[in-house]
Amino acid sequence: MRATQSNQDNVELVDALIANWEDETVEFKEASRDFDTDRMGRYVSALCNEANLAGTDSAWLVFGVRNKTREVVGTEYRNNKERLESTKLQMFNGTIPNIALRGIREVDHPGGRVVVFEIPPAPQGVPISWKGHFYARVGENLEPLSMEKVDAIRAEESMFDWTAQVVPDAELSDLSPEAITEARRAFKEKNSPRITPETVDGWSDKEFLSHLGIASRRGITRAAILLLGKPESSYLLNPHPAEITWRLMEEERAYEHFTIPFVLSTTELYGRIRNYKLRLLPPGELIQREVEKYEQGTVLEAIHNCVAHQEYSQHARIAVYEHADRLEFVSQGSFFEGEPDEYAIDPHMPRRYRNTTLVMAMTELGMIDHLGYGIEKMNRSQARRYLPLPEYDLSDPSAVRLTIWGSVVDEAYTHALMSHTDLPFDEVMALDRIQKGHPVSDEVLRRLRRKKLVEGRRPHLRVSASVADATGTKVDYLERRGQTDEWYMALINDRIREIGPLAKAEIVDLIRPYMPSGATEKQCANKVDNLMRKMKREYGAEPIVLNGKRVWSLT
Repeated sequence: MRATQSNQDNVELVDALIANWEDETVEFKEASRDFDTDRMGRYVSALCNEANLAGTDSAWLVFGVRNKTREVVGTEYRNNKERLESTKLQMFNGTIPNIALRGIREVDHPGGRVVVFEIPPAPQGVPISWKGHFYARVGENLEPLSMEKVDAIRAEESMFDWTAQVVPDAELSDLSPEAITEARRAFKEKNSPRITPETVDGWSDKEFLSHLGIASRRGITRAAILLLGKPESSYLLNPHPAEITWRLMEEERAYEHFTIPFVLSTTELYGRIRNYKLRLLPPGELIQREVEKYEQGTVLEAIHNCVAHQEYSQHARIAVYEHADRLEFVSQGSFFEGEPDEYAIDPHMPRRYRNTTLVMAMTELGMIDHLGYGIEKMNRSQARRYLPLPEYDLSDPSAVRLTIWGSVVDEAYTHALMSHTDLPFDEVMALDRIQKGHPVSDEVLRRLRRKKLVEGRRPHLRVSASVADATGTKVDYLERRGQTDEWYMALINDRIREIGPLAKAEIVDLIRPYMPSGATEKQCANKVDNLMRKMKREYGAEPIVLNGKRVWSLT
């Protein structure tokens, strides 16, 4: 039943729930005038988790029913419609991962006003917490979620493949002919050593989907719709949005949604990202080297990993944020197996996958490498271009955030890679961690000190500020460390203290000589905007109006 049912239907629902009385997926409260929001959140957490374990479609929290006598007595809980609807946002914000109530029904029952909250089950493999604590029902009591129940929910993740489920109403006509053509081309290229192109061309579309493992006699799977579905067929995956959203995070804001078929739209998204050449000057040389800001293979690997490992049952879109100096990729669901660093040097082969059907199909199309080499390739690609290594943020247990850098973070790191092209990769990773302020092991730190690549003492380690060239002379490049935000901010701070408040145009003129070669006027202006936001937090910079002109001052 849904909230669009008639009042009579909802009365019958309330009576049926009372007749069945309380089990672990139904909770009745009198709530005659009000009900504590924090306490309600605990019940939502408990009911989500119990509905998951019971395998039911919904759980129910009912206000206006007296627990002792099992009779409808009515409730005054949030009589105002807007206040009642605000409950959804409060529950959404307090739960992790965020849970949206399926509906709130005000029921005009013969016994009085009843408010019914329909609560979804916890996603497969993910227990729901309220303000960091997990709850469960034990009889009619609210209790902490036991470790046995936590383990039971988390074990579901390895047993359930959302992408393998057949879409009941899906037909071949729901798939994009262009996407199928591209998939056939990619399949032939990937499998040319074992299957001739003529053999693949002889397969019907249905046979081709079967060889990919995304269709069978039972029908077409969700994986097939994600990879090959027409944009207008995305409704077949409701309530999942089936989208990747790109956002430009600069002064000139922009965004675009890329929907299915992902076999085509991921490349379209890559084309939306601004990519240009970076010019880097190796120590002791006079000729700059040009490298791509972002390598296509690295960006597509990141996007395809998001598609392959997204927790689709949480009904969230994938997000790609483009900043002036980096790309951020955010996908729903925890990092599924192991730690990112385990895949960076000697690839860790996963024993299982969240979306096995989708992963195997994408592997057959050459979109990802399911043996664990993808992260290693991204790391080595960045190192070959002397840029910071990819960085995973796993602080949010419900999502993975990957950063791909398209700029120099610390020029000392870049010069170290240029001057020492034979560094073992674990030392490259350690230098990258040091430039970002992260700890490194004692053993690798000793090796870096012997090579004079590290200065300072823990916890204030830094990559050495001078690098030996091929002839053994020192190349001093401290003046060119102006590419770091700290250097720029110190420059601006000194100038304001020296001559007084500066307009934005004056700050642009100040930093322009120290910007990377080839930086445009717009990029200089965007850099100033980012720097001043940071200076507002760290230096107390404030915009003021002086003589009718907006300027930046220091408080």
